[in-house]
Amino acid sequence: MPMPHRAIVPFALAALATTWPVLASEPAPKRPSVQALERIIETRTPETRVATPGHERITARRIDIVDEQGVIRMTLSGRTPAPIIDGIQYKRAFDVAGMVLYDDTGSERGGFGTADVDGGMAVLALDHPAMDAVGWRVSPDGSVAFSINQAPPLLREPALDNRLVPGVATATRIRMNVAADGTPSVDLRDKADRTRLRLTVTEAGYGAIEFLDANGQVVHTIAPEAGG
Repeated sequence: MPMPHRAIVPFALAALATTWPVLASEPAPKRPSVQALERIIETRTPETRVATPGHERITARRIDIVDEQGVIRMTLSGRTPAPIIDGIQYKRAFDVAGMVLYDDTGSERGGFGTADVDGGMAVLALDHPAMDAVGWRVSPDGSVAFSINQAPPLLREPALDNRLVPGVATATRIRMNVAADGTPSVDLRDKADRTRLRLTVTEAGYGAIEFLDANGQVVHTIAPEAGG
């Protein structure tokens, strides 16, 4: 049952009085000075509310948010525009409805939405300058995957006016996955994109750490409960 409001204050004060001697003996946490905070304050009265909405509902196929220079920094669309990388627009692998984020040069740096594949797929990504950095996928079969990719080298192509080359091969160094059957796993991969260590829970229900060789074969397993 919720405690009456008037009873909360004495209770809180009593708790503070009880813990104060312990806290007083601990070193104060390192924090910025008031002067440092004053230097970075933009305003003490930020705009956090709109008195009256301009419209109760907006219907549009695409909405662009631009910065002071007119650069598109965010797009909300029923079909997101194809990705722009270093001033060149490339074909998207599949149509996506959702939101795309851009940096101050107009290059795509992430987004989220639903992909138009059979069964539908939810996706989210944050990008390196010319390649996905992290990505989520919720697939039609029920599997869920999260990947962290190593940054690829930034290569420029003279035939493309010395622009960045997209899709340069790189390794997925960490991959977390829940398979369609519910089996969880966390894979750690080497620079050649080969899984070398896997954490999982087996069908029998016990935890296991698997070590894999360069051919993908499990060479050693640590599973304390397996013997039982």
